[in-house]
Amino acid sequence: MAPYDVNALAHTVSYALVFGAIGFGFGFALEQGGFGDTRKLAAQFYLKDMTVLKVMFTAIVVAAVLVAGATGFGLLDMSRVWVNPTFLWPGILGGVIMGVGFVLGGFCPGTTLVATATLKLDGMIFLLGALIGTWLFGETVGSYETFFLSSNMGRFTLQEWLGLPLGVTVLLLVVMALLLFWGGELAEQVFGRGRPWAEVSLRPSRALQVTGGALLLASVVVMARGQPTPARKFDLMGAEVKKPLEERAVFVHPAEVVALRTDLTVLVNILDLRGEHDFNLFHLGGARRVDPATLVQAGQLKDLLALPASAATFLVGNGEAQALATWKQLKAMGVGNLYVVEGGLDRWLELYPAPACVAERTTPATPEASAWRFAYATGDSLPSARPELATSRAFRSPCQEPLSVAEAHPGGHQGAAWPAYQFTRKVKLKGKAAVKGGCG
Repeated sequence: MAPYDVNALAHTVSYALVFGAIGFGFGFALEQGGFGDTRKLAAQFYLKDMTVLKVMFTAIVVAAVLVAGATGFGLLDMSRVWVNPTFLWPGILGGVIMGVGFVLGGFCPGTTLVATATLKLDGMIFLLGALIGTWLFGETVGSYETFFLSSNMGRFTLQEWLGLPLGVTVLLLVVMALLLFWGGELAEQVFGRGRPWAEVSLRPSRALQVTGGALLLASVVVMARGQPTPARKFDLMGAEVKKPLEERAVFVHPAEVVALRTDLTVLVNILDLRGEHDFNLFHLGGARRVDPATLVQAGQLKDLLALPASAATFLVGNGEAQALATWKQLKAMGVGNLYVVEGGLDRWLELYPAPACVAERTTPATPEASAWRFAYATGDSLPSARPELATSRAFRSPCQEPLSVAEAHPGGHQGAAWPAYQFTRKVKLKGKAAVKGGCG
């Protein structure tokens, strides 16, 4: 299932050839579209020649239809495709600055390189200016870094903004593009050829009718096909995802979780999948209770996808079944650094038991019911909830008689101690590689 990992080719001739061919093809397409000529590029803004709009929007809508279709038919895992994060206000300001430069100079970064490659003097001069501007930006960004990093919306796509299914969003995008193409043809007749409005033909060109009809048909098919469910997406995923699951490489020993909670370089994110009753009886310190059914919805999923590469997310239930099912769903949706607490909280309490007067082992009524019966709700107030802490004023063993103020120990574990359990380290943090493109 695409996209395919080409990291194995890194630092090889094949790696250079693959990306060299992509770059050459991109530049060739721009040059054939006339994008190495500032006059053609600038004519866009005077509505005389709409080639830029036609070429760029054709690329956008064709790519949108193909990507949505590929994900709908299980050929592509879109969650593994890098999408540049949206910084709203810096992006708007940057777009304005680039737009002004585009009008004045007739080039954007991609077309500048095309013009330079074809030995056009104005392209070389513009490239020099771009390099100087890049250097100035790097030297001054520290003075306005707060604004530069403001309004971060993370991975934010059109379908999320519109709140519509991907297929419907693609169809609307195609319709909008076709209307723009048609409007561009009308503008070219008036401003490019000097034809009076009364003589303008409203009939779309033959090329627009054919290509537009094909794009509309394809987008309707994509919309009708829809997108695969998380369960279906997981079934389509390759061995690189399923093999670690079969080898239980994603099931992390509780002692490793405890060790990671003392590592200041790792952000430990614990998601408790149980109901509110069980959560109130006992939960790990810092854990957040979540409903497994809502985790794959846009809001919560976006938060998980936005976690930094230094974050490790652990799913925990009473046992493993619920956590495993949720792991598959989230993995299919692209969540990285995702693990299951081995044995769930039942296993955790075996290794880090609660005081005998608070909880006792029992036979669970159902596979996902707790194997521990609590006398009352403890939340995360027991030493078992934070075994990585040696002492804490918040901990107190309820099995002991109250101590006077003079006798009270400044610590709080009240003698609770556990062995240094041996475990095989399984958590390996990975980040997504950003593969970025340029403008045309």
